[in-house]
Amino acid sequence: MGFHSSSKQTLPLPAGPRPLEQLRAGSLKMSDEEFDDDNANEREKEGEEGEEEKEPTEEEESLFPRLITEEILKEGLSLLCKTGNGLAHAYVKLEAKEKDLTDISLLQNYIHLRYVDLSENQLRDLSPLGSLTHLLWLKVDGNRLTSTRLTELPYLQIVSFAHNRIKDTEGITHPRLGSLNLKGNEIQVISGLDPGKLANLHTVELRGNKLETTAGLHLPKLKNLYLGQNVITQLEGLEELVQLTTLHLRDNKLETLDGFSKSMKCLQYLNLRGNGILNLQEMAKLQVLPMLRALVLMDNPCSDEGEYRTEALVLLPRLERLDKDFFEEDERSDAEETRQRRRDEEQEMEEPAQGEVTE
Repeated sequence: MGFHSSSKQTLPLPAGPRPLEQLRAGSLKMSDEEFDDDNANEREKEGEEGEEEKEPTEEEESLFPRLITEEILKEGLSLLCKTGNGLAHAYVKLEAKEKDLTDISLLQNYIHLRYVDLSENQLRDLSPLGSLTHLLWLKVDGNRLTSTRLTELPYLQIVSFAHNRIKDTEGITHPRLGSLNLKGNEIQVISGLDPGKLANLHTVELRGNKLETTAGLHLPKLKNLYLGQNVITQLEGLEELVQLTTLHLRDNKLETLDGFSKSMKCLQYLNLRGNGILNLQEMAKLQVLPMLRALVLMDNPCSDEGEYRTEALVLLPRLERLDKDFFEEDERSDAEETRQRRRDEEQEMEEPAQGEVTE
């Protein structure tokens, strides 16, 4: 029985589990010591003059590439599985976090990897991952990436690019992708998400970006959408999200609730906490959402009004929960009485008007 990672290179056997302190004392610390030796004279001089030690700039750091090595692979490889033909085995999981890596070229030889975590490094280029055609799961949070572009990976299902420097959503074409995390980047406009190529995408996380509108989400299979902590002032293009069940818009700049559509027949949970909605009557615009059951409106100006909960239930009788609390039976009774009283008042106003027309 053979144990390998690819036709190009045999996988090293992983070392036993080691504590995080020991991992950090390996290749990562070695690089720091080399840096110290190279600058010993300068630091000694600075110490004599009483000057504070300066942190290297981003440009200076980029002069010291840190490559992924066989030693790092030994520490991070796990999960021995059969390869495609079933006659050989390979390690299919790699975790190489917090290694200050700038270059992962060696990974292009490890074609059997399925689960890769390269978070908290200094990566700007992911092109070597294009060779990992069996990749199912990828996490590259906390790097220096400015783009999501990757060679199309036929089996990739989950990818996380959180807390990078990404400015757009172009170049995402993985046909089996189900979950996309772009939290904490610098994205201003959603573009390039082609429903023809992303037919299985059900969850998109875009919290903590710089979005001003919801436009650009042409994804009819999407079920969960997280857009909190942006600067959104307009709700656009939501009518295309016909399977959406969860919409998170907390901490944006919305003042009205225009933009919801009757085509959104599956939406059950809507979080609008921390926006600028002034008028309780804006909730009437949510009557087009037949499945809405949970609404979060706390920390909006309108939530300070005295009849806040009653008015919500008057306008949205199918609602089960407002903010953190489910509605009690007495609240439902009060809302029904208010609703009936308003119907009676409207009818009384209509009757004199009809009498005048008859005369």
